[in-house]
Amino acid sequence: MAETTQSAPSPRRLPRPGAWGAAILLLVLVAVFDLPQLWPTVVFAANALLHTAPFILFAVGAVAYLKASGAETLLARAFSGNPARMIVMAALLGGLSPFCSCEVIPFIAALLAVGAPLSAVMAFWLASPLMDPAMFAITSGTLGWEFAVAKAAFAVALGLLGGFGTLLFARTPVFTDPLRARPAVGGCCGAQKPFSGAPVWRFWQDDARRRTFRDTGVENAVFLLKWLTLAYVIEAMMLAYVPAELIAGLLGGTGVWPIFLGALVGAPAYLNGYAAVPLVDALLAQGMAPGAAMSFVIAGGVSSIPAAIAVWALVKPRVFAAYLTYALIGAVLAGLAWQGMA
Repeated sequence: MAETTQSAPSPRRLPRPGAWGAAILLLVLVAVFDLPQLWPTVVFAANALLHTAPFILFAVGAVAYLKASGAETLLARAFSGNPARMIVMAALLGGLSPFCSCEVIPFIAALLAVGAPLSAVMAFWLASPLMDPAMFAITSGTLGWEFAVAKAAFAVALGLLGGFGTLLFARTPVFTDPLRARPAVGGCCGAQKPFSGAPVWRFWQDDARRRTFRDTGVENAVFLLKWLTLAYVIEAMMLAYVPAELIAGLLGGTGVWPIFLGALVGAPAYLNGYAAVPLVDALLAQGMAPGAAMSFVIAGGVSSIPAAIAVWALVKPRVFAAYLTYALIGAVLAGLAWQGMA
């Protein structure tokens, strides 16, 4: 008897619009519902991109050079020796390294697999998504050098908080046996396999390193351009349509509450570290308290989807909960400190 049954076709997944698609969709919505505002929105985004262009070019070149030279191999030296020294070095390198969160997943997985202490790894994890050369350049160009330097310092401080906190409670049930049985490692940035051995600072003498420089530069330039375009479109729309009184009422003023609220809304409102900078600029223009802005970028950076996935993929939920707790506490403390200095 012939087989007459057929398996039901699997439903097709709708393609994700991505950053370019989202930016175009927002502009279409402005054109449909408020046509006179379309051109000012486009002009605002274009001018903002032109203003940021020198910082983008510097950031792209710096990251490409570090990748092509193999300077990332220096990271491994932070995870050996005295535990306190490891935590300090991991926090410093995490706050300054040119990696996005998903690029460090294989690196961290390898360190954990060979027995690197969770305290140093936690320090690196917390600091890494908050600041890198590209982030520093974009932040300083939009929010000012003072904000960028302070955020870098708070990134390192958060790493120290998480690292020494984990070291202090290392023997508690929260941090014993921290790894998943089968960590789901992998990258989402299309990063190339890092070079091994000592860095080669004159990378242009090697064909493979020249290709890495070119590919990394193009990839990061496209990444920054698409996300900043979306962010500047959103910023223009926020300035046009979100009442300043609303932002000032929720996140303005002094005291702990605006700072705590800024940390709480940082996670769901965060696109990524680069796109968040123009959004924070718009929120500050509409009355957001300086401390709330700092707590927003600190908590949002650590709990954003790429950063959170990097942790969730490798450790058990209780360690992941500790990671988020460190982020919230550190964000509030950073916001309070910046509010006092601003």
